[in-house]
Amino acid sequence: MSKQAVIVVDIQNDYFPGGLWTLQGAEAAADKAAQVIAGAREAGDLVVHIRHEFTSQDAPFFRPGSEGAHIHPKVLNAPGEPVVLKHFVNSFRETELKEILDRNGVEKVTVVGSMSHMCVDGVTRAAADYGYEVTVIHDACATRDLEFNGRTIPAEQVHAAFMSALSFAYAKVVSTGEYLEQQGR
Repeated sequence: MSKQAVIVVDIQNDYFPGGLWTLQGAEAAADKAAQVIAGAREAGDLVVHIRHEFTSQDAPFFRPGSEGAHIHPKVLNAPGEPVVLKHFVNSFRETELKEILDRNGVEKVTVVGSMSHMCVDGVTRAAADYGYEVTVIHDACATRDLEFNGRTIPAEQVHAAFMSALSFAYAKVVSTGEYLEQQGR
């Protein structure tokens, strides 16, 4: 059996109610992500947490050193689980993520986190391009309404469009229940 890892992308305080950049469904997605993380820990799989911080205090959210940039309590890293600090959308860019995965012999990655249309999309596409077999847990991801050309695109549509695109060529996209059943958990 090939080694696998769960990549927990940017489930941080600013995305939750009271934070600076609230996402629709952040609480429910974090609850699902916590189930995936618990299953991975029980199976002895690697869990890698990604934490995004912008480099400027003028950032709209995830300001350096702020409480909003901390990992949310629902998905806190356990002792010994790596936390990768990033400053870009793609979690592999200028970080040690690939080195951690390769050092641990990982061939399959499972992605949970936020935002569906940005960092989840970025890490999924990059992981596939690096040759990892990728699964995205769609109900363990969250996003928000977007604006384009004077129109508001509801978060549900943004999420569905990105999950559809990822499932076309980059990843297997499944629910938490389907994933845990497939993993025998």
